[in-house]
Amino acid sequence: MKPTPKIALEEHFLHPDFVDYWATTAPNISPDLFGKARTALEDFGEMRLAAMDGIGVEKSILSLAGPGVQVEKRTETAVRLARRVNDFLASEMAKHPDRYGGFAHLAMQDPLAAADELERCVTQLGMQGAMINGQTGGTYLDDDRYAPFWERVSALEVPVYIHPNNPPEQAHMYHEHPELWGPVWSWTVETATHALRLVFAGTFDRYPGARLVLGHLGECLPYLIWRLDSRWEISNRGAMHLEKKPSAYFRNNVWVTTSGMCADAPLRCALDMMGEDRVLFSVDYPFERASEAGEWIERASLTDSERAKVCHANARGLLKL
Repeated sequence: MKPTPKIALEEHFLHPDFVDYWATTAPNISPDLFGKARTALEDFGEMRLAAMDGIGVEKSILSLAGPGVQVEKRTETAVRLARRVNDFLASEMAKHPDRYGGFAHLAMQDPLAAADELERCVTQLGMQGAMINGQTGGTYLDDDRYAPFWERVSALEVPVYIHPNNPPEQAHMYHEHPELWGPVWSWTVETATHALRLVFAGTFDRYPGARLVLGHLGECLPYLIWRLDSRWEISNRGAMHLEKKPSAYFRNNVWVTTSGMCADAPLRCALDMMGEDRVLFSVDYPFERASEAGEWIERASLTDSERAKVCHANARGLLKL
């Protein structure tokens, strides 16, 4: 049976000059496994295309394996290397224009430069938005210094995908539990908190055209949407004000992908709590098996209409494909 056509949004690559940045994530992963994905990350040909073809992925939106230049201490170096890797990605996209799109890699150390680079990548290089790997230098995207960036994001009407990264420091709650540090738990806590900072800071009131994407079916947040509305009412929020309930922003400004989450219950929760137009298919290639993600979404308890939306229709609308 022919698989449902798919567009995949969290599919990673690596440039040889960025291996040292990528290596900063090694403490999160078993030493026996870290680095084994490098060959697949650096391939843009037969291996990657075969994985896509095997599950019906018509187009992959490629993004640099994080954290990239966001851990670079020198701002000028970060800006220069971000531009270099975006040019590199654009050249690979040009070889297979029907199969590959891209998310820009940005040096968030300089918000105005990041805004300019995003615009260049979208308007000149044909990319669909940006992927940002969590905090940069201990600063999150709700900080006022990022106003020029969000103004440009809102004007361009392209999504910003927040990908997990380590927080600036390790909290005591992870002490003597290294298994919780990284993809098992701390990345979820860090990324969900980052998204909530944006919601509660009023980012989407100031920039209503801003579009946010979260992986892993929303980093547990769809499960908490009712409680976010309920507890927001009694929170010690000082002068903070929102024009809408927190849930409204998740249903208007936020999308989630299935990257690294192949289970029906959280998929159903995301669809029911956020809406069937808010969920997008992804693999998280090559850190997850394409075959597992593809086979699962074909079997998932969805109507034909829901499956088509998740697999490709929602992505076409969000990414203007």
